[in-house]
This record gives sequence, C-alpha cells and structure tokens, in this order.
Amino acid sequence: MSIVLMNIAAKYNPVEVEDRLYAYWLENGFFNSDPDEREPYTIVIPPPNVTGVLHMGHMLNNTIQDVLVRRARMLGKNACWVPGTDHASIATEAKVVAKLREQGISKDKLSRDEFLKHAWEWKEKHGGIILEQLKKLGASCDWRRTRFTMDEKLSEAVIDTFLYLYNKGLIYRGVRMVNWDPASKTAVSDEEVIHKDVNSTLYYLSYPIVGENTSLTIATTRPETIMADVAICINPNDERYSQMKGKKALIPLINKEIPVIFDEYVSMDFGTGCLKVTPAHDINDYTLGIKYKLPVIDIIDNDGRLNEKAQILVGEDRFDARRKIVKMLDAAGFLVKTEDYKSSVGFSERTDAVIEPKLSMQWFLKMEEISKPALNYVLDGDIKLIPDKFKNTYKYWMENVRDWCISRQLWWGQRIPAWYLPDGNFVVAKTVDEAFTLAQKKYKNINISDLHQDEDVVDTWFSSWLWSLSVFDPSVCGHPENKGNADLNYYYPTNDLVTAPEILFFWVARMIIAGHEFRGKAPFSNVYLTGIVRDKEGRKMSKSLGNSPDLLELIKQYGADGVRIGMLLCSAAGNDILYDNSQVEQGRNFCNKIWNAFRLIKYWNAEQIPQPDYASKAIEWFNAKFNKTLKDIYDNFDKYRISEALMDAYKLFWDDFCAYYLEIIKPAYGSPVDKSTYDETLKIFENLLKILHPFMPFITEEIWLILNNDRKEEGKTIMLTLQPKPCDFDEKIVEIFEQIKEIIINVRALRQNKNISPKQSLELFVKGNFDLSFASILMKLANLSKVEKIETDIENASTFRVRTNEYYIPLGNKINIDEELNKLENELEYAKGFLSVVNKKLNNDKFVNSAPSNVVESERKKQSDAESKIKILEENIARLQANNM
Repeated sequence: MSIVLMNIAAKYNPVEVEDRLYAYWLENGFFNSDPDEREPYTIVIPPPNVTGVLHMGHMLNNTIQDVLVRRARMLGKNACWVPGTDHASIATEAKVVAKLREQGISKDKLSRDEFLKHAWEWKEKHGGIILEQLKKLGASCDWRRTRFTMDEKLSEAVIDTFLYLYNKGLIYRGVRMVNWDPASKTAVSDEEVIHKDVNSTLYYLSYPIVGENTSLTIATTRPETIMADVAICINPNDERYSQMKGKKALIPLINKEIPVIFDEYVSMDFGTGCLKVTPAHDINDYTLGIKYKLPVIDIIDNDGRLNEKAQILVGEDRFDARRKIVKMLDAAGFLVKTEDYKSSVGFSERTDAVIEPKLSMQWFLKMEEISKPALNYVLDGDIKLIPDKFKNTYKYWMENVRDWCISRQLWWGQRIPAWYLPDGNFVVAKTVDEAFTLAQKKYKNINISDLHQDEDVVDTWFSSWLWSLSVFDPSVCGHPENKGNADLNYYYPTNDLVTAPEILFFWVARMIIAGHEFRGKAPFSNVYLTGIVRDKEGRKMSKSLGNSPDLLELIKQYGADGVRIGMLLCSAAGNDILYDNSQVEQGRNFCNKIWNAFRLIKYWNAEQIPQPDYASKAIEWFNAKFNKTLKDIYDNFDKYRISEALMDAYKLFWDDFCAYYLEIIKPAYGSPVDKSTYDETLKIFENLLKILHPFMPFITEEIWLILNNDRKEEGKTIMLTLQPKPCDFDEKIVEIFEQIKEIIINVRALRQNKNISPKQSLELFVKGNFDLSFASILMKLANLSKVEKIETDIENASTFRVRTNEYYIPLGNKINIDEELNKLENELEYAKGFLSVVNKKLNNDKFVNSAPSNVVESERKKQSDAESKIKILEENIARLQANNM
C-alpha cells in the first residue's frame, strides 16, 4: 500500500489521517522487530487485564512507552515493544459469573470444564478490546508478538516454575491467616488489600467473671465475632486488673467460659485495656493464640456469613449479624456504651469488599531469601527507579516482606499442580501421570483415579512475574539451566519498564526476583513510575465519580497526537497529573500550528534569486538554536525527563521556528523566496518533524510523507529515519538573538504605547557594545529603516535599555511631547517608590543578616536595576524638557 497525497488540506483532520496511517504502518511491518546485528532496545508492556478498557492511566503509561520506543528506533536501535494481556483471575471470573447470572446460570451448577469454556468464550470476545484501543493511540508494538498470560506455553512456564520452587523447598502448604475476599471467595495477598479510614463504632461489652459478682468490660468494633472469643488478654503491668489473674470470664449471650490471660502486647490506653482474643478473625489475635496455644474457632464462612459454630444468628451476613447482635446485647444488659470511632479497614482491591481475616489452608512461597537479590539490584543502582523517591518505599517493602500466598480459590487461571491421595497427603507433579508415578513410590495399592488435583489456581501475579522472560522464551521459567532461545538472548534483559507505583511490589519486585532466579540478571535497567491521573479537583478518576473522560471520544475530538501532547506536557515522572480538557486542547492547537506552518512553507514559490542577508542570518541563528535545544532534549531523555524534553521541542517549534524564523524569511505577499533559503527551511522543518515524531507520530508522518512524495520507493516512513544528533554550535549567536528578541519586543511596545503604525518605519540607534551583523533581521521584524551605533545621546528620542546597551528611536513629530513627559514622570515616580521599598529592606540589618543570601542578593539586584532605570528616566525627561522650551 503506498501513500499518495496530492492536495494539502486547509485544516488538519486527524480522524481521516490516523486510521489510514496506522493501517499503512501495520501493512509495511514498521513496528516489527527480529534479532539482528543492531543494538536492541526492548520494552515489555505491563499487560492490561483482559477485562479492561482504555482509561487515562493506560493512556499516559502507553504513550510514554511509545515515545521511548519510537525514539529508540530513530536512534538506529532495533526497537521491540512486546504487547499482551493478563488473564486477571479475580476480575475475569467475576465478569464471567455476572454474565452467566444474567443468563440464569449459576457457577455452582457448572463443572469446572463447563465454566472454563464460558470463560474462554468471554475472553475471545472481550479480551482484545484494550489492545485494539491502544492502536488508536498510535502504539507501535510488534503485534506479531502479542502474548496472553494463559497462552499454552506461558501457562506451562507457570507450572514449571511452581514445580521448581516447590522442589527447591520454597513453596509450602499450610494453614495461615489470610485476607479473605467474600465477594470473589478467594484469598488475596497483603498487597491487594487497600486500607481505608472509615467511620465506625466502638462497642463496650460486659463479660461476667465466673463465680463473682464482677465483670470485665472490653471494647470492640466487631461484636458479631464474640462467639469466636477464646480468651480475654490484659497487660500484666496494668494494676487496674491485677486481681484478675487466674480468673475466667463468660462470653455474653452464649455463656461460654474463657480464660483471662496476660501479655504486654495489649495496649493499656486503648478502650478499657482488656482485649477480646479471637484468633480466627484477627491477624494479631491469631499470633497471640499461637503463643498461648489457644483454640481457633472460625464462625464466618467463605460467603461472609455466620456458620454453625457461631451458635446464634447462623446464616446471617456478618454486617447484618453485627446490627442484630448489638440489639441482643443491649436487651440482655451486656452493652455498656458505644463510641464513634474511626478505624482502618481493609478492602479488596479487585471487588471493594471488606476483607475478612480468615484462617485457611493455602499455598505459600517463602520470600525472605529469594527476595534479597531483588533488593540489592535497586540499592546497588543496577536498577534505577525514576523518580528515585520510590527507592525508600521499595527498600521498606523488601526488608519487611512476608511469605507470598500464591493460591486463589478460583477456576480461571493456572491450576495448582498438586494431586491429593485418599489419605489427604499430596504429591506435586506436572501431569496426573507424573503424579501417579510419584504416588506409586509411596503407596502400592493405588489407582490413578484415586488422585484428585487441587481445585485452586495460582495468584495472577505468579504468572505475570515471569512476563519479561516468558514473552520471549517460556521454557527458561522453572529451568535456569536452559540457555534460552535467540529472542531471549537478544532482547533480555530489557531496557525500560514503564508502570505505576502501586504495583512496584506486586509486579516489579517479583519480576526482578524471577529474572534473577532464572537468568541471573535483572530483567530491566530502568523503572519509570508514572503518577496518578486526577481531575482538576485532585480526585482520582473513576467511573463511579463520573470524572473520567471517554478516551476514544477524546481521540475522536482532539486527535491522538493532541491527546498525547496534552497529557505528556504535564506528566513529570512520579507526579500526579491534574487533568483538564484544556491540556488536550493545547495539544490539538499545537498540531494545527505545525500543519499551518507546513502549508505556509509548502505554498511558497522558490526561485533562483539572491539570498537576502536576513535570511542567511536567520538560518545561521536557527541552526545554532536548534543544536542547543537538541542538546537539552537529549539530556532530558537521558534523565527520563520526558515532559521537559517535549516542552523543549514544543517551544523550539512554536516560539523560535514559527514566531521568529518563519517571520524573518517569509517573502512579501506574492513574491518568491530564494531557493537556497527554501531548501534549507525544508531541511530544518524535516529535522523538527523528526524530533517531534516520538511524541506525535501521526501528524509528523503525514507531513513527512507529503514532503517526500517524490520518492517513489515503497515502505518509506519517518519512524525509520535517524534522529538528528546535536552538533557544535556558537553560543554567542544564540545569545545575540536573545537580545534581538528583547529589542524587537521593546520597539513593538513603543509603537503600541505611542500609537505608531507598524507600517511606519523607524530608525534605531544603539549606544554600547552591540553586534550589528544581525541588524538586517532587526530591520525586517521591527520595520526599521536604519540601525546604527552612536557614541552620544540623541535628543528628542524615545529610549529603552536591553542588557547594558541603550537604544534610541528618534520620534520627531511622531509623538506629543507633553504626553510623553507626563508618562515618563509617572514611571519615574513609580520607580522611586519601588526603590524606596527595596532600600528599606536593605537598610534593615536584621533582614540583611538573617535572610538567605540569595534573597538578599536578589534585593540588591532590584536596587541596582531601579537606580539604573531612574537615571535613564531622569535623563529622558531632561532631554524632552530641553527640547520643549
């Protein structure tokens, strides 16, 4: 497919351009990467959930990845961006269950295979939506390499990893206190629990002491769990309860005896100083229970309802039970009082259900030893976190790591390769046949039908932690002895990972662990951590708040480039972004600016005529400015200051190229431009497009293709051209032009203040050390008929100062002298008042001695500038007064 564009549209239309260009890119395989002799540059996409649709966080994250990948291509590297999706056990199973419910089907009525058939159908229908949406954004992934965490080979890698770690003694099965999500009916890891401060109630309950006419009062937020109490604990240093040693108390309503025990764990200043110990439903109580060998009574089932062990309110939801038991306790005289209380409550990240601490038989991965190399990679600087403020957070997490609960009570995912025998023992093997072989070594009279595989699946993160390896060669996962295929040996380790801080431990740290375990290398060198996209009021964007825009609609309205630019301009690494539509409007306006500049240049008529001096000087200046800015852009990219790099390019195009360069060289209406200037301008413009392409791929490609339409070869694209590299430049030329800008601004301000038409030419005289080699540019942009140096003042002239030079514009009868005198006298009065304020500060010894040195220095500069301005104003006033006599 070739691109042939004859007419240049008056307005840039992203809707028409973007789909056409993306199809062109795909058809020509411009995003594809295969190992060769070039230096590789690799990014693996943080795989979005198959349940997901594109939101602002995805947009920011993937735009940054695309910028890095496209720039690497244009630096001559073999850039490979691997896309894919995550099977997201909890979220996907919930979606499938909901869909079945709408069809009148209950998961409980289906076999595992029947349910998985429905799940795969759902995945095939909905699972690729987000990847298609990323294409709308311009994502330049090698789509041939798209992976899914439940692809056959990737699932096999997960099972092999489980077997490897189990055989290494790092995976074990045991009863532990876990975070139970009653909505999804599965355990979740500590990192998947979001703690929120909620308004709660503290209930003060009376526990009668056995054999005495006294009682102990305890304070609890969970009265529905009192039936699971096994002790009351008091701090041994609390003299209020010293007489309670050896006593027993009765649980209200069920009159069950429990001992009073003593341990310094109990805080004497919380509540009454007496703690109800409920090991089955509180992690801290569980630890206390182990210490004192207390029984465990679990009264809440997997649905969050009270079970038979509760004795009362059986079958009630835990929160309904709380409301009912409070009334029962009050009626029976056990409720002493209540207090409002703010408590930290854990919620499931996936379902937002309140987490239930629950004892459960689960599979765990020992983390203490296996995680140490992952900490060292970051502390030693082998992996850089950007920004580095997250280094301490990472260090804290890794130094306080707990064993990872890797089992989930779900069907969608990789099934745990453990096979149970009739007596409850188990063997761990890849297949039932291998499990049967192992079982036969322990039991002689056993049939393969006696084996039953574990119903649980592994945690989704247990598959995605292999992502940087498994997308290239799944066979090395669980097999560190494997040398790996050509892809893995070429692309691994990858270069950069762009992700969110909230999964720094969930995913990033675990990927480092897996990478070290199976390849002996960190999986990447840099981790760029994006901020959270919030609305302009600072709220996190969410569907429930209705403050998250539809990204596809934004792209339709503002264009993908406009949306990309709008977000990137305000997205420093690690900092939250306050989103407003004005940002993407700015992005769209920039696209229009580029298009209009292109049309302006393209429709000039170039002829073989002499090159004006102002044009040659403009080219000399802009090339120096270009290389200075390019050096800054490269430096910002090296430091991952992507927003700053974009702003450099943005200002270079808008402020320098459009506002000055084009205005200097622009021929008079109907006149031609000399061919030398025209050709050089096209080169400059093409280099600007190359610098902008990683940020805004569509419009830069469209213009580049039009500019290069005379090249007849197929498969041409800006993305495979090389980015310009910074060259040496004359800093003096850049500095001279900055002065010229200030002079032009002052001349234009003088015209406006004195109502002098821009069409009326003026003369400019300069007293001081000014390089006149760029005078022709001044004459054109400021409409000056003359620019000369002088040694003495000029009478009856308006003056201004730029740096150390004074500039004079004779006005003759162009101004009203009385009005000018009045204006200058007002300026003088203001300047003297300003100087008086500054002098008061500097005459104050306390200020001079206590203020920071840079503040004092700033005030002294203000003093010096004000004194210089007053002197010039007084001289100008005296000159005008003399001429007015």
